[in-house]
Amino acid sequence: MGADASELRKLAADLGKGARETGPRAQIVVRKTAVDGTRIAKNKVPVDTGNLKSTIGHSDLRNVGQSGTIGAEFGPTAEYGPYVELGTSRMAPQPFMGPAADEISGPFEQAMAQLGAEVLGG
Repeated sequence: MGADASELRKLAADLGKGARETGPRAQIVVRKTAVDGTRIAKNKVPVDTGNLKSTIGHSDLRNVGQSGTIGAEFGPTAEYGPYVELGTSRMAPQPFMGPAADEISGPFEQAMAQLGAEVLGG
């Protein structure tokens, strides 16, 4: 019984094509998620002076996927952001990043699942 290597070559070619198509589309999903997460966090952050809200941003989205890794970050740069989010011994927590992450996780997972299904099914 012999093995037909042509089927393995076809599978390898299909997987390679899928990877080339998936990367750019996954970058779009990650960029949109970072923008949406930033917007949601700014809407949820408690505002006293507005400084904390003004420091909420995202990483440079032009670099998504450039180093071989597809990822982005968003959050405040004000050093007291974690104290507002998590609270202190004298102040109750006022979460804004956790709820923002919770809100974007579902749409992110759905978009990535759809992308995977299209690549594997198409």
